[in-house]
Amino acid sequence: MSKVEKLPDLTDPALLAKLEKNMGHNYYGEPAWPNDLLYIFPVVIMGSIALCVGLAVLDPASIGEPANPFATPLEILPEWYLYPVFQILRTVPNKLLGVVLMGAVPVGLLLIPFFENFNKSQNPFRRPVAMAVFLFGTLFTIYLGIGAAMPIDKSLTLGLF
Repeated sequence: MSKVEKLPDLTDPALLAKLEKNMGHNYYGEPAWPNDLLYIFPVVIMGSIALCVGLAVLDPASIGEPANPFATPLEILPEWYLYPVFQILRTVPNKLLGVVLMGAVPVGLLLIPFFENFNKSQNPFRRPVAMAVFLFGTLFTIYLGIGAAMPIDKSLTLGLF
């Protein structure tokens, strides 16, 4: 079986124009069949299954204590993936503003593809605004998530001050 490979023609002006704009990376290279689909994907799938089985064996899910309708816990927290928006809701003094800010999270995520379309480069180092927004959003989300797990008087300063 011979290896199928298409080498780039660096004398082609269309390819050179695309490469100058960082857009020609899919114009040449290895085909998806059989290289990716036959060899790499099964390894990724088996690795994912092994990871799930390993985590299930090492940390099995527990049933927990039985529900008691007459004893409300002191601090009721949502699931971990809702910590950042929960922190927004409990720290904003106006609850209507908190609900609006919670609704702004998915609206902002839906608008990202429209703002990302201005710069055609796929290199993250050539997209400083997009990278700055991504890093700020990630760090702010982590900050809110850590603060949500703390009592409300220490949540804004994370107990550091």
